[in-house]
Amino acid sequence: MPYAQGRTFFDADSHIMELPDFLTQYADPAFRDRIPQIRAVPGELAKKLDELLARKAHAPERVAEMIALGSDLISGPKGYFALGAFNRDERATALDQLGFHRQLVFSSFAAGTAFAEQRPIPERFAIARAHNRAMADFCANDDRLMGVAALPLDDPQLAIEEVEHLRTLGLAAAWVPHRPCGGRSPGHNDLDPVWARLAEANIPFTLHVGGNPLQIDPAWMNTGRPIPTDWLGGGENVRGKDMTSLHHPVETFLGTMVLDGVFERHARLKGGAIELGAGWVPSMIQRLDWVAEIWKKSESDLRALRMKPSETVIERLRFTPYPYEAVGDLIEASDDRLYLFSSDYPHNEGGRHPLGRFGQSLAGRSEATLERFYSSNFASLFNLPATAGTRAHA
Repeated sequence: MPYAQGRTFFDADSHIMELPDFLTQYADPAFRDRIPQIRAVPGELAKKLDELLARKAHAPERVAEMIALGSDLISGPKGYFALGAFNRDERATALDQLGFHRQLVFSSFAAGTAFAEQRPIPERFAIARAHNRAMADFCANDDRLMGVAALPLDDPQLAIEEVEHLRTLGLAAAWVPHRPCGGRSPGHNDLDPVWARLAEANIPFTLHVGGNPLQIDPAWMNTGRPIPTDWLGGGENVRGKDMTSLHHPVETFLGTMVLDGVFERHARLKGGAIELGAGWVPSMIQRLDWVAEIWKKSESDLRALRMKPSETVIERLRFTPYPYEAVGDLIEASDDRLYLFSSDYPHNEGGRHPLGRFGQSLAGRSEATLERFYSSNFASLFNLPATAGTRAHA
């Protein structure tokens, strides 16, 4: 039997673990020599990735071992060693064992390259094109997989062109960096055509960890004592103090969109903040409401808002709590239409039993609230029927 059973489960966060040629094999020839290979891991693991690159699949005996885990696959190997981490046929088998009816799929490393401000803007968009072709190919053979495109916003005209490209590829969402792009607010007039095209196509935008630098200024880590490593044992990933403010740029980006009236100008535009936690969401909603009320006296954009910011957030935005956050308490402090289930498969951060942890937090909640969390909030974000699970794959 699958890990998830007894209701419809839509998974709002999962990942590909990109092999080194993930971008280069899909790049436009004119840019291929300027697009990097994915080298996200050092040492012995990098050597093993070269072996996997040659096969582009796990060895048959490893696949058999993971299939034998059955419903325990979720607590089995993680990262590159997980079933379906980089091979789309293996991923279909993994989904059979996981039992998720739909799964939103992000890259792990490649999108950050498309968002890197140190790269020339044409290169960012060339990387995004290669990324989006690779994502579409990975998700092409299984209707349960919903690929997420990378969409830089630094050049509005190039962004519009990439929206048209990702539409032709059939990708489900557009991951945008949560920072000012090209020196502009996301509510700038120049970006309205981008939001308009996404809204017309019913393609939500997403924000995701990695869409902005993960770490705080190094000075905050200077205590005169050894600097802590991250949970992987290095220094490049998230550390404890980084988590104190990881959501700040996300809150600023979304709050700016609300207060700039983007959602009111584009009535069908929706978005999601994924793998960025949700403990900050109730306070953001309260803050936006009193900001709009107080500052409308001096700001014409705020006077022009027809809806309270809290109403806009609840109607248009969705958030994935971390498994260790008390989603039941967040619902009590805000609204049960805001939150989405996610597994983060095959990343370690999703834990080895996310349904168990979320289930404990949601104990005693109504069936309507559970159904919203596990499926219908996701369905509303993507304009899907609430029972849109399918197991059709080639």
